[in-house]
Parts: sequence; C-alpha cells; structure tokens
Amino acid sequence: MNEQKFIEYLQHFGLTRQEAVVYQKLLVNGKQTGYEISKETGVSRSNVYNALAALVDKGAAYQLEEAAKKYIPVKLEEFCENCIRQMTEEKEWLLLNLPRKKIEEEGYITIEGAENIRSKIHNLLCVAQERVYISCKVDYIQEFSKELRKLIEQNKKVVIITDEEITFPGALIYVSEDKGSQIGMITDSRYVITGEYGDGSMNTCLYSGQHNFVILFKNALANEIKLIQMKINAENIQEQ
Repeated sequence: MNEQKFIEYLQHFGLTRQEAVVYQKLLVNGKQTGYEISKETGVSRSNVYNALAALVDKGAAYQLEEAAKKYIPVKLEEFCENCIRQMTEEKEWLLLNLPRKKIEEEGYITIEGAENIRSKIHNLLCVAQERVYISCKVDYIQEFSKELRKLIEQNKKVVIITDEEITFPGALIYVSEDKGSQIGMITDSRYVITGEYGDGSMNTCLYSGQHNFVILFKNALANEIKLIQMKINAENIQEQ
C-alpha cells in the first residue's frame, strides 16, 4: 500500500493529516486505545486523543465504552460514501441558494497547475450541451476518455485532433503532427481552454468565454483540420 498517497486521499474527505494517520492505523489494526496508536505512530497521546475525538465527530470512528477507552474505525467505504452524500446534499443546497447576480464569463482567466487544469477540463466536458472539439496528444485524450465517450453516447458531437491513431467510435478523429504538451478545447462554441498541460510542462492554461477569443480559437481549429485533410488528399494523390 502507498501509505503516503492513502493519507493524502483521506485528507480529501475532510480529515487533517494527523486525523488521517490515526484513522489509517485504526483501519489496519482495528480496535485500539489512544495510547496504542501513540506508541505506534510516535504522535503524542494528547494529539492522538484529539484526533480520535475529531474522527468520532466526523463519522470516521466509534468510541467503545470499555474499561480502557478504545476506538474502532467506521468502514472506509461507508465513511467515504457518507462524505460524498453530505457533499452532494450541500452542493444541491448551494445551487438552490446561489445569489442571483450573474457572473459574466467575459474575462480571461489563467489556470495554473495540472490538477486545476484537469478539473476545469473535466467540468467543461460534464456540462457540454452540444459539441466538443479537443486538440492534444493521445495520452491526454485517454485521460478524458470517460467524459468524451459519455458525450458520444448522448449523441453530442465530439471532434478529436491528436497526434496518433486512436480508436474512438462515434468521434470524428484527425491525426496531426506531434502535440507535445499543448492542449486546447472548445465546448458548445462558448468556452475555450488552451495552453500547456502535463508532465514536464509549465501547466498553465488560458480559459475564457469571451466571444472574440472563442471565434479566434474556433477558426484556428478549423484551419488545422483543413491542413490535415489537405495533407491526406495530397498523400492519396501520390499513391495513385
């Protein structure tokens, strides 16, 4: 088990690092006292008991009424599902109670960091209503394949420009030159995200719903597709 990654992911479910460490020990060892966990982890007893109290409050552990105060973990799947359900309910409440003032998508927003870029692309794909054009290396296409396939299943247009042959039933595919770390996507002719993404790159993208920028990017993709088609036609003529 990758313990460091396990602890990191537990923190995504609302636990502090110390709480995540204590919860992980409970999951591995089962029923324990704060003293036993402290001895195993090297964390002070007071901090361990504070973490255990927090885990009980957050629904990740139960306290047993025994001679020596002991704790048992709530099953990992149950804890995660409870967190997701609560977050889903809170998300629905927030959407219903969203302030009425409309936030216009007219500016240019710089998105930095691979995880932030990945999340924005996922979100744009999830809310696309009619069509998606995406241009990037084939590895990135695979990364977003789940959302792209779902759009195709919903009879929405998906156009892929990538640098290797790829099997993607239902999508229009154009094979271009090496894409490197460049990525670009336009959804519903309304939103664009473009820039550098992936390992070894600067991981900086520009995102905008500004009409002129959307038109400019849309034309750039259309020209790229035309060049690919012209190259294919020229190769076919040479073969004849």
